Amino acid sequence: MAAQHVVFLDRLSLKATVRRPAQAESYVEHDKTSVDELVAKLGHATVAITNKVPLRASTLEQLPQLKMIAVAATGYDVIDVPYCKAHGIAVANIRNYAVHTVPEHAFALILALRRNLLAYRADVEAGLWQRSDQFCFFTHPIGDLHGSTLGIIGEGVLGQGTAAIARAFGMKVLFADHEPPKMPGVEFTPLDQVLAESDVLSLHCPLTPSTHNVIGLEQMRRMKRTALLINTSRGGLVDEAALIQALDEGLIAGAGFDVLTTEPPRDGHPLLDVRRPNFILTPHVAWASDGAMQFLADQLIDNIDAWTVGRPQHLVT
Repeated sequence: MAAQHVVFLDRLSLKATVRRPAQAESYVEHDKTSVDELVAKLGHATVAITNKVPLRASTLEQLPQLKMIAVAATGYDVIDVPYCKAHGIAVANIRNYAVHTVPEHAFALILALRRNLLAYRADVEAGLWQRSDQFCFFTHPIGDLHGSTLGIIGEGVLGQGTAAIARAFGMKVLFADHEPPKMPGVEFTPLDQVLAESDVLSLHCPLTPSTHNVIGLEQMRRMKRTALLINTSRGGLVDEAALIQALDEGLIAGAGFDVLTTEPPRDGHPLLDVRRPNFILTPHVAWASDGAMQFLADQLIDNIDAWTVGRPQHLVT
């Protein structure tokens, strides 16, 4: 049972209590780390913890002592997994930690958009209600979820959690078909049919070469003009320029996004300039309830401790 030297590269990315790994001879936390600081900060580390700091082959080849990477997230696209496999570096990620909070956030977006809450709030702030002759006024359409159809791309725990909430609202749920691997026990529907029939389309799949821009202008043209597009999964699943065009042309009724292709976004990102009541952008916080983050922090260290004693869990294969 070798003692480990553990370095957390971006501690500020996690708002939770992180316990010291049980077998850590040394444990160092850095608030944040730039790519050009990686080799210096990981010079003696056998275990690296990262949320969003990338660890690519060009860096890893300078760190022969590194034996494990513990990812403080489910997504591991910041890690050069093929290099790690080829050089015996274990990579472990977080599983099933946001099973409630992400679906809840998705439905917060859905409800706000379907009931036009932002538009009505703007009307109240502008004094329209105060000047109305009626006790209420109907300046924007209000839609029901009951009896409508939710299409889901991604049938993992988050997709199925979202489906459970949808069914509680009385919605019909369609899971889009895709190439293997597929979750057993799920009935799949061809993607074109999901696009055509869904009143809400919610994305819950990982970002891979096959899912990059899985929703583009062509797909949005196939959707109902009354449909909503929700992405609480990964930036890059939707062609962002096409989304702006679709909103401008009224191809879809609205969109709610928690993720962007570039995070954090900088001045000039096109979606930062979208100012309309049928578009909601939140700063990648769907996963970040207090309970979910503490669960993540506990499992993160569990993954390191389990690997250290020879019983690894949640390894990326």
